[in-house]
Amino acid sequence: MQPTATVLVYSDDANTREQVRLATGRRPAPDTPLVSFVECATHAAVVRELDKGGIDVVILDGEAVPMGGMGLCRQLKDEIFNCPPVLILMGRPQDAWLATWSRADAAVTLPVEPVEFAGALAALLRLERLQSA
Repeated sequence: MQPTATVLVYSDDANTREQVRLATGRRPAPDTPLVSFVECATHAAVVRELDKGGIDVVILDGEAVPMGGMGLCRQLKDEIFNCPPVLILMGRPQDAWLATWSRADAAVTLPVEPVEFAGALAALLRLERLQSA
């Protein structure tokens, strides 16, 4: 049986969550595990899911409302012990400084560009695998 990674996707926009799923496919790279998704439309749902455990990578929409992914990322990094790696979806490249402020492990711009996104997600999955080994 092949290993599976659980990826949490937070966005209030169902289209953004779909872009993430489509760009990932079954796995973002040949050397990464198959991916299963946990989708959340509210920040409270994200916190609940992370409290349960079992999440390997978190993807947060920086443009989500009412709580954007960057503020949520900073909160998670402060409050969740051993917070999984976080990938931020930014509205524009000029927001990279905010992604740094939020302590995100990686950031890509919206709309999701499949090759760039898959590369960033694969790098975080590899990182998570190394940290848990």
